[in-house]
Amino acid sequence: MTNAPIFLTLDCDMRSNDPGTLRRVLCYFADPNIDQSKLSHIQFPQIFQGLNRDDIYAGSYKSLFHMNPPGMKNGPNYLGTGCFFHRRALFGGPTAYVAPEIPELSIDHVVERPIQSQETMELVHRVAGFGYENMTNWGSKVGFRYGSVVEDYYTGYLLHCEGWKSIFCTPDRPAFLGDAPTSLIDMLNQCKRWIVGLLEVVFSRYSVMTYGLRSMGLLMSLSYAQIAFWATWSIPLVVYSFVPQLALINGLPVFPKVSEPWFLLYTFLFLGAYSQDLVYFLLSGSDATLRRWWNDQRIWLIRGLTCYLFGSLEFTLKRLGISTSGFEVTSKAANDEQSKKYEQGVFDFGAPSPMVVPLSVAVLVNLVALARGLALAPGLAIESFALQVLLSGFGVVNGWPLYEAMFFRSDKGKLPTNITLASTFVAALLYAAASLA
Repeated sequence: MTNAPIFLTLDCDMRSNDPGTLRRVLCYFADPNIDQSKLSHIQFPQIFQGLNRDDIYAGSYKSLFHMNPPGMKNGPNYLGTGCFFHRRALFGGPTAYVAPEIPELSIDHVVERPIQSQETMELVHRVAGFGYENMTNWGSKVGFRYGSVVEDYYTGYLLHCEGWKSIFCTPDRPAFLGDAPTSLIDMLNQCKRWIVGLLEVVFSRYSVMTYGLRSMGLLMSLSYAQIAFWATWSIPLVVYSFVPQLALINGLPVFPKVSEPWFLLYTFLFLGAYSQDLVYFLLSGSDATLRRWWNDQRIWLIRGLTCYLFGSLEFTLKRLGISTSGFEVTSKAANDEQSKKYEQGVFDFGAPSPMVVPLSVAVLVNLVALARGLALAPGLAIESFALQVLLSGFGVVNGWPLYEAMFFRSDKGKLPTNITLASTFVAALLYAAASLA
């Protein structure tokens, strides 16, 4: 609780790593070359300690925290932590000040009494009780914005819609260090929660494609939209994880033949997209390596079949008034065995979760499809099914940690037997259904 003109927001699991950070921030807020009347916040990138060498769960979120913010026209979004705010930004737009209903909470109020005085402590208790927010503009036009689980994204988005601008500060020495989930299930649950919150923004009156487009223009709206619509990645990823493979198993070509011109287009799109992502990733920081990029794209595929899909389902059920699991705090702690596996770069699938079932089904289908493709006559496989065989092989390579957890491991990090059996049963049903089509 503070009424300071500039304040810092920091997650409980983050710490300061550079004593010169405050001086650097004050230089921005005092720079005469910056329009201070429109500057809302200074955002530092989220950097995590304790990640293993190859970052197997892509906990650094390079795209979200490092690659995207510098490209946003009016400055980075609020990332929820490591951010210094100009207090005035939380009270309406740069030219439309919204005064709080309680005068003591206004930006011009100066506390003249000692901090331990009875009057000051009474006000502190009043603010801590949050009762002052009832029937006021708090959470809608004043303060951090309510209405979405991802209140950081929502707040930063609405600040930019109001006309505020921000600055992304990336010093060589990280200003703050934090902890990332070191468990696959914790990472997926965290991402699922984000998906629900992002969809809450998309389908609100402040949707990025309507309100955002009118308020910020096309470029900034698209910058926010590419995050808000993360959930839609589940559609093409699910399609490309199952349809070409099931068609290959049944001997049906779905892509152009090698001898056809359209074959080159599909090849170019795949190689071009992955090459661009690789280059951007390697340029994102000194800790970016080829192995980390490979794990980053693998986790993106995993998210598309798990948390993106289940987050969309949970949001839909929530909109229909059907009870869901509710808010889940992401655990950043791990037991000794789990920590040892993580340091060794071994995936942990030991925690049972329904989210893993579609992923397990996909890797089984891809494995059978690859075997079917390799069993075809060489000429036929290359001419008619080349892309389908390559796509299945790509799925098998990315799914190798899951094959190990299914068939070769006996430790606590292996995939639970009931999930393996359920996935095998579903994969068999899909094959039977595809054979009848």
